[in-house]
Amino acid sequence: MKLLDDFNIKTDNMEIYDIAFSHSSYCNEHNLPRDYQRLEFLGDKVLDLIMSDYLYNTTDYEEGKMTKIRSMYVCENALYEYANILNFKDYAKLGVGEEKNNVNNHKAIYADMFESFLGAVYQDQGYLKAKEIVYSVAIPFIEKTPEVFFMDYKSRLQELVQTDKKSIKYVLVNEQGPAHDRLFTTNVIVDNVVLGTGTAKSKKEAEQNAAKSALEKEANI
Repeated sequence: MKLLDDFNIKTDNMEIYDIAFSHSSYCNEHNLPRDYQRLEFLGDKVLDLIMSDYLYNTTDYEEGKMTKIRSMYVCENALYEYANILNFKDYAKLGVGEEKNNVNNHKAIYADMFESFLGAVYQDQGYLKAKEIVYSVAIPFIEKTPEVFFMDYKSRLQELVQTDKKSIKYVLVNEQGPAHDRLFTTNVIVDNVVLGTGTAKSKKEAEQNAAKSALEKEANI
């Protein structure tokens, strides 16, 4: 696997990396016992620790600011960007139905896989190798492009709406997927007109994506 070669990872446990890139749809179609979700759970915490350690040791920010910055660089948009940098599309294993019919969900899947890959590296190679990967693909964004991944689109939209004294509300219009892997779709409605739609793995981020969609049509607000 070129990805492992790129980080000089030599392993006797290729299975853990195969699992890290196996979506539940692929496992169901091929009758495999385990998908990436347990590794994703682990990788999520490893990423949080590495990011927290970096911010604590390289800045003198207060807790609230460190928390805000960390959230920007572990959100779905950020993880998807890291996955693209590492060409995860070359390694991801999706079921045929998922590949063809749920394109809107692919961003969330690749974001999840960055965490599952990090979890696999941590299990197989240890903390320092996981840290090396994060420092290679994620930390440069913090150093060079602050706040590139995440903006509080809801607050910005609220400011614009309040200027014209219009009403705004967010309406959950769809939920899909199993309980442990839900996908939420939300509309943002301004004066009874749907101005934006957002989809994400959490209701909060779906609302942010809907607000972002609406802001892209700012001339109509």
